[in-house]
Amino acid sequence: MTIGEASRASGVSEKMIRHYEAIGLLHPARQANGYRTYAQADIAVLRFIRHARDLAFPLEDIRRLLALWRDRGRASAEVRALALAHVAALEEKAHALQAMAASLKHLAAHCHGDARPDCPILDQLAEGGPVPHPEPEGHHR
Repeated sequence: MTIGEASRASGVSEKMIRHYEAIGLLHPARQANGYRTYAQADIAVLRFIRHARDLAFPLEDIRRLLALWRDRGRASAEVRALALAHVAALEEKAHALQAMAASLKHLAAHCHGDARPDCPILDQLAEGGPVPHPEPEGHHR
């Protein structure tokens, strides 16, 4: 099948299919004229990559997961360890995002939001220093 057909069958854009090939995650066959041809096995790989990306696995982890998927003699313990390491990274990122959201809420709470030009949000962005940490609920200055 053509790249367009592979894209429709896998849910992966043509641009990303080319990218995955360029970085060695996918190895479609080439016809004599140089055109790529995609088999059902390639579609399965593309779907695997898409599902792993939906779970926010980085490309290097996807490379490792693909290798484990292809290795029928693999130990599931290695897959589990990789998944749990990713869970820890996601939880750390979620914590960092929550801290950022709390800081922005704090700044927004101290912005008058009226016609005055004073704005602690812009001031903080211009200063570039550490964003103030919000005080516990009910303890605003």
